[in-house]
Amino acid sequence: MLSLGPVGFTAPLLLGALILLPVIWFLLRAIPPAPIRRRFPGVALLLGLRDDDQQADKTPWWLLLLRTVAVAALILGFAGPVLNPQEPWAGQGPLLVLLDGTWADARDWPARQERVAAVLSEAGRAARPVAVVVLTDLPVGGAEFLPADVWAGRIAGLSPAAWEPDAEAVAEWAAALPEGGETYWLSDGLARDGRAPLLAALEARGPVTVFESPRPLLALRPAGFEDGEIHLTALRSPAADAASVTVTAHGPDPAGIERELARVNMAFAAGGAEARATLDLPTELRNRILRFQIEAQRSAAAVSLADDSLRQRKVALIAGAADREGLELLSPLHYLRQALDPVAELIESSLSDALLAAPDVIILADVARLGMADGDALHDWVERGGLLLRFAGPRLAASDLARTEEDPLLPVRLRAGGRAVGGTMSWGEPQGLRPFPEGSPFHGLAVPPDVTVSAQVVAQPDPALAERTIAALADGTPLVTRKPLGEGQVVLVHVTANAEWSSIPLSGLFVQMLERLAVSTRPAAPEAGDLSGVTWVADRVLDAFGGLADAGRMSGIDGALLAAGRPGPMMPPGLYAADDRRVALNVIASDTRLAPAQWPDRIQVEGMAEQAERGLKGVLLTLALGLFAIDVLAALAVSGRLGRGARTASVLLVLAALAWPAGPAQADEARAIEATRELVLAYVVTGDAQIDRVSEAGLRGLSRRLLERTSVEPAAPVAVDLETDELAFFPFLYWPVTEAQPIPSDRAYAQLNQFLRTGGMILFDTRDADVAGYGGGTPAGRHLQTLAAPLDIPPLEPLPDDHVLTRTFYLLSDFPGRHMGRGIWVEAAPADAEAVEGMPFRNLNDGVTPVVIGGNDWAAAWAIDDRGLPLLPVGRGYGGERQREMAYRFGINLIMYVLTGNYKSDQVHVPALLERLGQ
Repeated sequence: MLSLGPVGFTAPLLLGALILLPVIWFLLRAIPPAPIRRRFPGVALLLGLRDDDQQADKTPWWLLLLRTVAVAALILGFAGPVLNPQEPWAGQGPLLVLLDGTWADARDWPARQERVAAVLSEAGRAARPVAVVVLTDLPVGGAEFLPADVWAGRIAGLSPAAWEPDAEAVAEWAAALPEGGETYWLSDGLARDGRAPLLAALEARGPVTVFESPRPLLALRPAGFEDGEIHLTALRSPAADAASVTVTAHGPDPAGIERELARVNMAFAAGGAEARATLDLPTELRNRILRFQIEAQRSAAAVSLADDSLRQRKVALIAGAADREGLELLSPLHYLRQALDPVAELIESSLSDALLAAPDVIILADVARLGMADGDALHDWVERGGLLLRFAGPRLAASDLARTEEDPLLPVRLRAGGRAVGGTMSWGEPQGLRPFPEGSPFHGLAVPPDVTVSAQVVAQPDPALAERTIAALADGTPLVTRKPLGEGQVVLVHVTANAEWSSIPLSGLFVQMLERLAVSTRPAAPEAGDLSGVTWVADRVLDAFGGLADAGRMSGIDGALLAAGRPGPMMPPGLYAADDRRVALNVIASDTRLAPAQWPDRIQVEGMAEQAERGLKGVLLTLALGLFAIDVLAALAVSGRLGRGARTASVLLVLAALAWPAGPAQADEARAIEATRELVLAYVVTGDAQIDRVSEAGLRGLSRRLLERTSVEPAAPVAVDLETDELAFFPFLYWPVTEAQPIPSDRAYAQLNQFLRTGGMILFDTRDADVAGYGGGTPAGRHLQTLAAPLDIPPLEPLPDDHVLTRTFYLLSDFPGRHMGRGIWVEAAPADAEAVEGMPFRNLNDGVTPVVIGGNDWAAAWAIDDRGLPLLPVGRGYGGERQREMAYRFGINLIMYVLTGNYKSDQVHVPALLERLGQ
């Protein structure tokens, strides 16, 4: 192939004919020969006569140029021009195609699969053995080098993992690679340990070419909680121009349906790799959050799961004296209960029993001295990270606790007797509160002017008193003091927990201060000691694309491994539970930084995108044909044989019709005729080329099974663009839902609603196997809620056992696709539907449900290739093939149900019909 810039020629020798163009010009110039001028007197007799057959004395220059260009286009066309020609590889021998296969690859995994397919196609033409290896799922026994067409059928089954490769396992695998060959490495673009040794091992075999995506990579660190606010940090790689992202918080609403609860924009500065933002949410709303997610990002790194660190805490309430009977408002614990009950799990018991319940906070209301055993146990509990919150009162003021030396369980030393700052026995007036200083957990809270303090216990002067004071009265007397103790802290409020000494418990400030102290003060992440010694069981796990699914029957994980925080195949990222505790294992840790991979100058690094070859032969030959047609008209015009009027217009119109391609209206008309002549199954175009190919292959496979097993003879399936195509020609639409699918226009929704009202059916397939309800909790399920909101959809219910869809053609009790699951939703039966004795069906409505919603990825199970073989794997062995067969049966039942309606359920009308006929 000869390449000239972006254009190549498959038959470059034909370009030599271009040197004949000057000869052609000379010949055209010489023909016809110029006439010889002779003066003849008799010519006067011919004056006034007109000869219809005219001949020019020479060919005009513009006609010569036209003919020359036409000949040149003809020569160039037969030379086989190709735009963006792909040069064949010069390499020989075995070819290793390496994919990192991490969560960072999930952002453009379809593009990576297409790139691997292109590499395999080129290797197949060169008859090179190929091995495709994903580093997060290393093959047992080393790389398997097979013919390229064998691997081509396995590409669709490759998927990234939600963890990074094990550097030691990769090094051991690379050491066993056979010598010789070439490597194509599809890198995820991130720097990590083990890259340099692996690159050295690959270069020892032969040349290495690296492919990387130019798209930026975004990630989200685990959410932190401090001073009443949720702190979020987003990462990106590489750090480039200023940009912004949106982070959304998701969790169940009061009805249990997962919703978006909050959103916040985060701005990256120019050249900045991190962006930060805070969320200030009500406690009840914060307790519902299940995860945070960067909007429009398909990656496990863009999801941060929330665990107990953001949710309701256990708070133990212990009073120094029993409640006074009939005087509930004077109870030391009454106001604490009212403030904490909505946001925390309260424990009221003895101190020893409370410690056994592993509380997060212990509140002592006017408790002075503790027993030695209780005091030691409480001290150890605080040192391990607990928060001890103490309130003063008459008992504490009357005791001699912390008079001469500091008590370990009090933040300051106390004066005897306390202090009265208002009332009949005091000269002063009740004191208000001073604004909370910076550094205090209460900073930013508004101080109500009507909140006053009339009595308190007073701290003795001490050099450390100022730094331990986090709230003070207007005269500077400490009101709340705090000190660290090991990993925990001790806080003393110098007034009572009821309204005897102050009006603080009667104000909203009391609730806010407790929120800042008792509820929101917590460690950023559990320590290894908190997790070890306990077996943690996975509840829900994340896949590489950020989808959250049920963990199934995964084995338990030792707490020491969970504390290490390194996800892997035996411990994927997700939510892990033990007893009543839940811990989140996220892909990104609190100290993770994203750094782009650095490759040596000797390594060739290419982008993921590959410009496809485009043949220009047809374009040039069509151009030559058009120029020759114009030449015919020009020659007729020069010779005077081209008349004016209707004949000229007819010739021009015929030539224009021949040269102009069929317009959209003609294409739509042909499409309409074809769709009405035969049954055509259609699928909605999503914009994702890989998914659209699977949809087309799936409906092609289902059409073939319908042809083999029923009297239905479908034509080839077609793609439907909701914005431009007419839907009235199709009885059935398969709509695979993707998270990035654009929202249709108002015109498209109007057409869809008309389609549903006139008997059409849409099968919504979220392909996530996690439809817990109408529009489940996965990203595709939530996007389905957005897509379906403007549609005129009737009330839905899970498919009942006696629905006609279970026995239209086959008797079915399950409806698997590539995923197992029976959870599909159809139009709800009328409230008055009743079962007739002896009949298998209730008296249901006679219409056909306009929508069926599920998530089992049916098209992937139906899909076949050009040879009629299954395109994608389903399950394993015989069980997988049985699952594929059941998927076909569901598809056949569905199409027969669309075509025939509820004819099977008409059995319920048989008794009434026989009665009317007198039989």
